[in-house]
Amino acid sequence: MSVKTTIFFIVALLASVVAKAAKVDTITIKAAEMPQPIEVTIIVPDGACATHRVPTVYLLNGFGGDHKQWTTTCKQLPALADQYGMAMVMPDGCDSWYWDAPANPRVKMETFITKRLVPYIDAHYPTLPEASKRAITGLSMGGHGALWLGIRHPDIWKNIGSTSGGVNILPFTERWKMKDALGAYTSATAKIWETHTVINLVPQMIPGANNIIFDCGSEDFFSGVNASLHQKLLEAKIPHDYISRPGNHSHKYWSNSILYHLLYFSRHFGK
Repeated sequence: MSVKTTIFFIVALLASVVAKAAKVDTITIKAAEMPQPIEVTIIVPDGACATHRVPTVYLLNGFGGDHKQWTTTCKQLPALADQYGMAMVMPDGCDSWYWDAPANPRVKMETFITKRLVPYIDAHYPTLPEASKRAITGLSMGGHGALWLGIRHPDIWKNIGSTSGGVNILPFTERWKMKDALGAYTSATAKIWETHTVINLVPQMIPGANNIIFDCGSEDFFSGVNASLHQKLLEAKIPHDYISRPGNHSHKYWSNSILYHLLYFSRHFGK
């Protein structure tokens, strides 16, 4: 084989690899539910189109992060989107904890995601508009948000997860600007705080309403509250996958844990 022929085949091979790469978009959505436009990163796998719609995983960022946090934490997300044939949607969480904030009526992140973002994605991208073909997970604040939204809206997300999630906020009432959303923790606001933490949603959960995976590093400051959530789910007989593995609250941990979440979701999308 001549040098020119060899070069031609190498160029052709590289071109085919590029042609098959997932598409990464960043869009901005203006919405009455939020005081500022929300940026969203979207990954669409190769081959997805109007006649070949794909499942969707919503990935929520942590406190201090934004819509780019997940693609920075796990740079292989586009390749994973292609591998599993799934779209990924990453909205900027705006340090909102993904609530409709009782103490700030201008911030309605739960409403924005459930009523505006999900319909927008299904209308403008080749995604399957069914709860069984949607998943939501997130890291830290986003882990709390993913379970908060998923448990409260099983008609939107059948498959839900959390990695290093702040699943019980009550031990942390002075942290991460939560009082901007819920008000300072006092006897007068205690009920609001208690009803806005994931662990207290367990009594209203229905077995089988969601497929659930969550994990936390054994050296993470959220390790204890995740273990408590696991125990409460066991007592309530709510099926779930729970993993505690060595690790702390870090991008290194999340870049590994998300691999297990995507595999879990992929298997359930196929059922």
